[in-house]
Amino acid sequence: MSSSNPITPAQPLKPRSIKPLIGVLLVCLAPVIFALLAYYVPGLGLRPDGESNYGTLIQPQRPVPAANDLSLRTLDGQPFDLKSLHGKWVLLSADQGACPESCVRKLFILRNSHASQGKEVERLTRVWFVTDDAPIPAKILEAYKGTIIVRADPKSLAAYLTPKADAANAGAALQKPMWIIDPIGNLMMEYPDQADPLKVRGDLKKLLANSRIG
Repeated sequence: MSSSNPITPAQPLKPRSIKPLIGVLLVCLAPVIFALLAYYVPGLGLRPDGESNYGTLIQPQRPVPAANDLSLRTLDGQPFDLKSLHGKWVLLSADQGACPESCVRKLFILRNSHASQGKEVERLTRVWFVTDDAPIPAKILEAYKGTIIVRADPKSLAAYLTPKADAANAGAALQKPMWIIDPIGNLMMEYPDQADPLKVRGDLKKLLANSRIG
């Protein structure tokens, strides 16, 4: 006996649209794209009105030189490449190995600014460039454990950090400021050696909060 209900062939499934997926991806990427444009293209006017940095922005930003151009050495004589810190916010200072009071103040500011960043602390590291061959006091080495200490030729280092300084006064020019390198490897901010520690800390907090890099 034949059935009165005819069997209809199965309809082919329509392919799903990928438009919703693309929309979700764009929504997720929008804050990252906005932050990068605001940070690296200030001329677009994407930075919030009234927001200011305590430190001086370096314009144009300067990329980290090749290892051969800086010729950095660790305290045990091994070569050190500053580019190995790519992906970190790098806090920098430079001074003589004897580390006078002004040097101690800079190391203190950078160490405490770093340590105060709470859960973001792993996004930063600190480097002290020693600009001569003088021995470093044991109490300084002990007090600033965790700081990467490397010896540098002052003229080569000054060509990167303070390019406007007279070559004859390169060492003195390096002793005054402190700097920040961003995670992409650009020298982007400078502070005086008599900087306000609380304001330096505040700058770092804003950088870390507003940046999706590093």
